[in-house]
Amino acid sequence: MAKAIHTMIRVLDEARSVDFYQKAFGLTVADRYEFDGFTLVYLRNESADFELELTINHSQSEAYQHGDGYGHIAFAVEDLEAEHKRFAASGLAPKDVVEFERDGALMAKFFFVQDPDGYKIEVLQQHGRYR
Repeated sequence: MAKAIHTMIRVLDEARSVDFYQKAFGLTVADRYEFDGFTLVYLRNESADFELELTINHSQSEAYQHGDGYGHIAFAVEDLEAEHKRFAASGLAPKDVVEFERDGALMAKFFFVQDPDGYKIEVLQQHGRYR
């Protein structure tokens, strides 16, 4: 069976992105590999083996265009309201909390935030299928 191990995003400023993901989700640098022309930084936390790979192309000076194919990455948290307050207090500019219902029952409670490169991130209350 296959196991998901990481997702990759291209970022412009390594330090800015590492700082954001540490503040927002407690992700820290697990590994960092510098090559001619690019650097790979793998971030993770104690909650999961899944990693976020940041790719920094050394020659890139303009913001990346996400196109119309990128949607978002999602993180589940134990206390969504507390995390929303913490994000706001940290200057991370979370969007409003939204509740999404299906067949008259709560399916998801979440908010969105954007990282320094404009990638959308969904933060979900642990509930139902979102664990």
